[in-house]
Amino acid sequence: MLVGGMPQAVNAYLDTNNMRKVDAAKRKIIKLYDDDFRKIDPTGRLGNLFMAIPGQLSRNISRFQPTTVVKNTASDKMVEMLSALGDSKTVNFAYHSDDPNVGMELSRDESRFKLYVADTGLFITMAFWDKSYTENIIYDKLLQDKLPANLGYIYENLIAQMLVASGNKLFYYTWPKDEKHNYEIDFLLSRCAKIVPIEVKSSGYNTHASLDAF
Repeated sequence: MLVGGMPQAVNAYLDTNNMRKVDAAKRKIIKLYDDDFRKIDPTGRLGNLFMAIPGQLSRNISRFQPTTVVKNTASDKMVEMLSALGDSKTVNFAYHSDDPNVGMELSRDESRFKLYVADTGLFITMAFWDKSYTENIIYDKLLQDKLPANLGYIYENLIAQMLVASGNKLFYYTWPKDEKHNYEIDFLLSRCAKIVPIEVKSSGYNTHASLDAF
């Protein structure tokens, strides 16, 4: 999870066994991504959408909200940028299934989606982009298996990466619990005539109200 799968980051780990060097390699990759995004969109909005992924997931909201990242952007331009982001293969899209069934593509809501970074190692560095490595306790916490529960979105990104690497498309489902709260299934898989719900937990697995309700 800390190193990720990018060859430069893996080589830095194998050559040095130093997570500071690994983090530096990942930061170079992310900056190269931003340079490439600016070739597509010189305004920097495309790169801003990419860098906003960890923050949006950490808020535990039911969908990615691009208009909070790049304000005053025409809808057709927003669609164009999101399409370019998908084509870059740097992200994984998870779409809301409005009617979970074995044919989830039939009920895919194009306007409701979540975004995950395709490489969880990069995701971790992006999540703490404003901090230097020496200030970044996430490496120590992960290595000691003491990741705080409020960082569970890191595991969610990892599961998304694993599912896509295994050949799955990503779907999720939300529905009302009461007037102010929703149930949510993090991921849904279709297997033959069955639906397989997946709920991601970062700590003790004691309750699973959404799974029970689903």
